Amino acid sequence: MIRLGTSGFSYDDWVGTVYPKDLPRWQWLPFYASQFDTVELNVTYYRHADRKMASGWVQRSPEGFLFSVKAHGSLTHERGEPEVEAFREGLSPLVDNGRLGCVLAQFPHSFHNTPDNVAYLPALREHLVGLPVVIEFRDAGWMTDETFDLLKTLDFGFCCVDEPRLKGLMPPVARATGPLAYVRLHGRNAAKWWEHTNAWERYDYTYSDDELREWIPRLHELDAQVPLTLVYANNHYRGQSVDALKALSRLLSTE
Repeated sequence: MIRLGTSGFSYDDWVGTVYPKDLPRWQWLPFYASQFDTVELNVTYYRHADRKMASGWVQRSPEGFLFSVKAHGSLTHERGEPEVEAFREGLSPLVDNGRLGCVLAQFPHSFHNTPDNVAYLPALREHLVGLPVVIEFRDAGWMTDETFDLLKTLDFGFCCVDEPRLKGLMPPVARATGPLAYVRLHGRNAAKWWEHTNAWERYDYTYSDDELREWIPRLHELDAQVPLTLVYANNHYRGQSVDALKALSRLLSTE
């Protein structure tokens, strides 16, 4: 099964493009969930969800809707004293209601393929034991058979990405190493990837049908290997991610 969603849903610049101008903020998630059956949440990277917040996500979305959540920064970026208990506690309403798609552990570009960093991955598995976890590397130095073998051993999924073809970034490789496959479409805004004033500029990109079409055989291949493939579009500025997913859905159904 392939599920399509966007990376985040709570964007002010979606008002008038994705959301009706008079739609109250508390209705954004129900409106979003009427069009997609999964979403990726970035908020959990910055702060821990509490039970009330996570329960609200569950209550405002239909049965079967899945949430993928980004691992807290203490688990992926700081790593010295990971705030494991608080992070896991915040996810409990999603876990208890069968609504957790997976945890996305997105490491920074500075997380290189070194012995110390390789050794951290089993520790992360212990921190998140029992949870479905996908690893997103941002340094192409991780693209080795040894990496894929380690991910399989640890039951970690590999995050497949589409992003600018810049030296050192991850190439568009489709691999499934865990119980689910995971794809993030970041856009290909090479000019703004490293040099930008605002974070959203990196993801200001409109995919063409031909660019999305490159992923059709890859998605079918992943779908044949695992029971669930989650695809999230992260080119979110002014709802471009929504347009990308509508086009991708059309291509998946016709090609």
